[in-house]
Amino acid sequence: MKVARHEKIIELIQQHDIDTQEELAARLNEAGFKVTQATVSRDIRALKMTKVAGKDGKPHYAILNGTTAELGDKYTRVLHDALTSIDVGQNMIVIRTVPGMAMGVAAALDALNWKEILGCIAGDDTVMCVSRDVEQAKLAADRLKGIVKLC
Repeated sequence: MKVARHEKIIELIQQHDIDTQEELAARLNEAGFKVTQATVSRDIRALKMTKVAGKDGKPHYAILNGTTAELGDKYTRVLHDALTSIDVGQNMIVIRTVPGMAMGVAAALDALNWKEILGCIAGDDTVMCVSRDVEQAKLAADRLKGIVKLC
């Protein structure tokens, strides 16, 4: 039953921008799964789900693509703990980190294989990421802000 419920959760978050445990529980109940908020909370942890910014800028649940759940969680923690600011200038994303963490952040971004980011160069506390164009840079910056919840 848990495997089927997890498959349904993945399907639901791909089809809908779900931003609360209550909404996810309601959609699962509508789909025939009898769940409580506690069950949904455990499923979110088990699936290593995170919240990311959608196209409208509002956060919603997602599972990072291009990585295993374990690696996605690891990189999300690195980004969350190390980033201090994110800014965009044309097709460049400028990421400020705590001192000494820029290389780790650049490695995490490279490992996530986001199509919006062509590559990263790291200093001591700054990472410069290159995108193909301004729109791609803004999308990547919004994704990062959604992960680390920076304003």
